[in-house]
Order: sequence, then C-alpha cells, then structure tokens
Amino acid sequence: MGSGSESAGLSNWPQSGQTMAMAEKPALTPIAAYDTFAPFYSGYAGARMPYLRRVEDIVITHIPRAGSLLDVGAGDGIRAVRIARSANMRRVVLLEPSAGMRAQCPATDIEIWPYSASEIPEAAVQFDVITCLWNVLGHLEGPQQRASALVRFRKMLAPQGMVFLDVSHRYNAQSYGWSMTFLRMVGDLFLRSEKRGDVAVTWKAGEQIIRTTGHVFTHREIKRLVCAAGLKILRRYIISYETGRVSKLPFRGHLLYQLARA
Repeated sequence: MGSGSESAGLSNWPQSGQTMAMAEKPALTPIAAYDTFAPFYSGYAGARMPYLRRVEDIVITHIPRAGSLLDVGAGDGIRAVRIARSANMRRVVLLEPSAGMRAQCPATDIEIWPYSASEIPEAAVQFDVITCLWNVLGHLEGPQQRASALVRFRKMLAPQGMVFLDVSHRYNAQSYGWSMTFLRMVGDLFLRSEKRGDVAVTWKAGEQIIRTTGHVFTHREIKRLVCAAGLKILRRYIISYETGRVSKLPFRGHLLYQLARA
C-alpha cells in the first residue's frame, strides 16, 4: 500500500485524517482500508509531496550501483519506479497486498507480487535494495508481524545490500503537537508496552470516512526490532512531515533509517 503515519499507508501509509488512542475497533483491516482508499491515494500523496520526495531523494543518493529493488507496500508503484529509474536499476518488484492499490500501478513490465510484508515467499530471490516506506511497517497488525517482516528483509537482502525503512515517529511534536507528545512520553515512561504505539486512523475519501488501524514508533522500538532481525542501523534521518526538511532534532519529524546486515 503506500502512505504513512498516524494519519494513514501500509506500504506508504497516508497521513491525513484524525488519529486517536485505540478505544474502539476500526471498521476495516489496513488492506481492506487501502482497497477503499485506492482511488483517492494519488491525490493524498500529492499533498505530502515535499516529504515523500525528500525520502526518495535520500534513498537515491545512497544506491548508486544497485541493480535490483523490492518495494514493500508499494502502493501505486510511482515512488518505486522513480527510485529505480533514477538509479538505473535492472529489476524492480512491487510488493502490494491491496488489490485496489495494485490496480493503480502503472502498466509496465515491472513485477508485482500480491503479498504483504509478512507473506513474502521464503524461497524469494535477494535484492540489492529493499524499501519499506511511508509507515508501511506500521500497518502490519501486531509486533510479531512487524518482527517477522524485518527478518524476511534480512533474508532477502544481498550481502552488501541496504534496507530503507521510513516510519511515523511517536514523538513527532511538530506533527502531533507538544501536548500529545508529552503525554505519550510520560505514559511510555511508566508503561512500556508496544501496544501504546497502536492508534486508530481515519481518512476522508470523498464523502466517506475510512477507519483502520496503525502503529507509530519510537526510536528505541525500531532499534530493538532491527537488532533482533540481524540488521544494523547505518544512518537515521529526521524529516519534517510538513516541509520535507531534514532536522537534527528528533521532535521535528518522522524517521527514515538506512539499514544493512549486522
């Protein structure tokens, strides 16, 4: 799928809409939500273009000699195609579980695999670059699925390959406000549970409201998941969701990670 944060994307989770602590079960699973949201996805992505382009440009800068790309939760495939063409990649595979989103992909000879990140075949080939952008990891349901996805990334990564993982930052005060961020930090201090990052998500699509679930991450949580999967963090970028500017201050953006085999 493709859009991302407490506001919306499984392979790029859209961030539009209200978010709240999960008090009631949303109507749709993330995949079903993207099936419904698919006709509105392109317009939503356009509204977040400064952020999306900055993430893509950082990825492109660090993959000058890569030959193959797997984009997990590829959405409509536009971002993967741009990255691959800029880096002159020979092979591009889009991993997208939503039939609605797959229908939005460009009619090219690019391979499309109809799986979620936790369903990648064990016998799959290795890739020089694996991208999992716009909080796709946050659309996987539960910590076990998220951990399993990263383990699969490790197995599918070429020896000198890189993973680029972009997630919604739980402590992004610039996007969520200082009051909510402070309450989250205090709550996390006294109750350390991964479920505290679970959120309810709503998107406005035309005249309808789409409700689904998501997860927003702390840096500590990502470090633990990455280490357990046999990966390591090479770089971390903090990127404003509003402007696309890179910052050194952790409260001013979402998180993009460049990973490699440990």
